[in-house]
Amino acid sequence: MSNIMDTIMHYNGIVNSFVWGAPVLILLVGTGVYLTLLLGLPQFKYFFDALSEVFSFRKKSDEDKSISSFAAMATAMAATVGTGNVAGVATALHLGGPGAMVWMLISAVFGMCTKFAEVTLAVHYRQKDAHGDWRGGTMYILEKGAGEVLGRGGAFIGKLLAILFALFAFLASFGIGAATQANSAAEAMSMGWGVNHLYSGIVMAILVALVIVGGLKSLSTVTTYIVPFMAIFYIAGSVYVLVTNSSAIPGAISQACHLAFNDPLETLPGALAGWGVKEAVQRGIARGVFSNEAGMGSAPMVHATANVEHPVQQGFYGIFEVFMDTIVICMMTALVIMVTGTLTGSPDLTGAQLTLKAFENALGAPGKYILSIGLLLFAFTTILGWYWYAETAVTYLFGVWCKPLMKILWICMILIGAAGAQFIGAEGNQFLNNIWDISDTLNGLMALPNLIGLLILSATLKRIVDDYDERFGTPADRVLSPAQKVLVSKAQFIILGTIAVAAGMIAFFAYTKIFATLAIVLGLVVAYKRQTLLGFVSVILGALAAAL
Repeated sequence: MSNIMDTIMHYNGIVNSFVWGAPVLILLVGTGVYLTLLLGLPQFKYFFDALSEVFSFRKKSDEDKSISSFAAMATAMAATVGTGNVAGVATALHLGGPGAMVWMLISAVFGMCTKFAEVTLAVHYRQKDAHGDWRGGTMYILEKGAGEVLGRGGAFIGKLLAILFALFAFLASFGIGAATQANSAAEAMSMGWGVNHLYSGIVMAILVALVIVGGLKSLSTVTTYIVPFMAIFYIAGSVYVLVTNSSAIPGAISQACHLAFNDPLETLPGALAGWGVKEAVQRGIARGVFSNEAGMGSAPMVHATANVEHPVQQGFYGIFEVFMDTIVICMMTALVIMVTGTLTGSPDLTGAQLTLKAFENALGAPGKYILSIGLLLFAFTTILGWYWYAETAVTYLFGVWCKPLMKILWICMILIGAAGAQFIGAEGNQFLNNIWDISDTLNGLMALPNLIGLLILSATLKRIVDDYDERFGTPADRVLSPAQKVLVSKAQFIILGTIAVAAGMIAFFAYTKIFATLAIVLGLVVAYKRQTLLGFVSVILGALAAAL
């Protein structure tokens, strides 16, 4: 049996290195860049509209079995804002260095557009199941949308990709959403208060059962209250640490920006010896994507259940979701680790233990309790959010009759995840690690059919966004005169051209191939928009850097 498992884990490692390696990460970020340019920088254009929409707390009508837009976002964020914001960020910094934080933020900027796109399409293509519940997400986008765009052959390909996505999501959910989160919650209880893992698992299983038995409305009601509280709680603790160490913030940011584009000049000790630009880019982007799930196709499954007038309005919540998850919470975790000196002061620590040490260094014993409570809430809400993804996937694959069985399996997985060693024996922890590794691979595989769907349906997405602007007006239409809009349009591409030239200069002087490519792509776009001089300069700089 052990030989079979070893073989499975060997091939899993090969696939994992592909889905979380350079090819798929380039596809993830590249899709975000393409959609950003195609849709006219929606993450910036609609940012304040997104804030207005989120904090309007618009209520839903009672005409159908949908939930409010805010409740849908809270449920999606329950799954998104999880232990990856604590342990994942710490792991990225440990393996890639402070520069990983910069690449995490860069990928998040384009991830805001990617999630805006996938949420918008999910609402556009959603449909009701046999019980009258709204169902949507990548499966429905691929099945219905690919046929529209590519014809009969496209419908077959779309259906095949939809089944693959649903299968990946269903299998990944048991590890990503149940077992490992239950283990993290039990570990937080043990770490903070010495509670036995089995007792934590039993309590968690009962609480989760009480929530999911009531379906989506019960689940969304709970997350609507818990998610804002846990976000504010964790942010408040992080802000306090940053304020008390404010003098170290400029140095930490400066170091992160430097190491994002340059290898360390000095030899680093022990576990930190692998720091470099390549590791910073890969670890930063991978952990950022894993945390905010932009491009993974998971969050649209719950956003599709929202009661909303136009698909783009729900897409606004996708913009806010990535912003809050990565640009706010993940960045705060990274800064806390850096300003307290924990990253270099405790080079052998990684994951949640590294973040815990940072809070303890800053706050003493209370820091341990703050992080333990944060981890507990993050893990618990992730279990709830991912349950809906699992139920949506299994409903698509097998029908609504599977829902009761799905609930039972989910509860069992929570118990196994929380107390695997006590159930299975000494090999329990290794079993959980294998589940985590396989689920991590399946989670990465979810991105492939989702990104294919986004690219195939990019023209449809553009029409949906244009329809929204025509019906409701663009942000510029509501505040600017026609002459001012022309100036703003020119200014946008002058700014983009300036960024392109800056990228070309960084590429030329630092010999950074990534920035050379960025300079050439942006330069061509800017030149196409008649900012010829800026575009020409950035293309030349990028080409010279690439040649050198």
